[in-house]
Amino acid sequence: MKVPKRLEPLIQEGLVDEVLYALKSGKEAAVYVVRSEGVVRCAKVYKEAKQRGFHKQALYREGRQVRNSRQARAMAKGSRYGRQEQEDVWQNTEVDALYRLAAAEVRVPQPYHFVDGVLLMQLITDDEGDAAPRLDDVDLSPDQARVYHASLIADVVRMLCIGLVHGDLSEFNVLVDPQGPVIIDLPQAVDAAANNHASWMLARDVNNLAAYFGQFAPELLTTSYAQEIWHLYEHGHLTPDVTLTGHFKGQHRTVDLDAILNEIHEAEVEAMRRKLAFAQGEKGDVS
Repeated sequence: MKVPKRLEPLIQEGLVDEVLYALKSGKEAAVYVVRSEGVVRCAKVYKEAKQRGFHKQALYREGRQVRNSRQARAMAKGSRYGRQEQEDVWQNTEVDALYRLAAAEVRVPQPYHFVDGVLLMQLITDDEGDAAPRLDDVDLSPDQARVYHASLIADVVRMLCIGLVHGDLSEFNVLVDPQGPVIIDLPQAVDAAANNHASWMLARDVNNLAAYFGQFAPELLTTSYAQEIWHLYEHGHLTPDVTLTGHFKGQHRTVDLDAILNEIHEAEVEAMRRKLAFAQGEKGDVS
């Protein structure tokens, strides 16, 4: 295929040998399958801020470190320089998170190079060597749902143990390879200790997982992993191999069946809305 302009510098530097095909294009970035250093990988090309659709970025920027006071002032003013610096911080957050999470044995794509707004990383594949499907495109049995849910909760714990919260975790930001779920898309990852919204974001991530997998294994809808995990984290007792119960001892409530059914319905409606939005964005950008 014709080489996208943003990938030309990487070809010139010898980091990309060949662009094979466009994998997907959303509001945040376009992803291409490439041959890099003799290996098939993917190249994530970040879009400019004005093209992106991620909302409420201020919530995620809270607590992020900047290089100096000049940069901080420019970002606060929203000047041209400040917007560019803000964009650099946004992109570098994902790169840094991927390196840290891979080292902590969280299942994420292995990053290799980051050059001029392009991230070269591992291509997650299925049994046939093709790009792995997203979680929401995989048919699950109740047992598979329980296993995948447990795997992702374990990764959420490992993330928090190194001080990170994904911040936008759902079935749309998880791929499934032959070994199970792989977490992707981390530019909005937050520092759990520095962001005042971290506990709320963790709860949303964990509740998204419960709502999705609860469609296949309904007992997951009554679990309280988010409260249990955050309580252990706040008290310094959270470790990567911690044994969780899924029920927070400080929480005493009866199960409201109507509320659970409403939650399932709302999750299905939200999943359909996001799926349609993703498909429309992908169709418009790739074509």
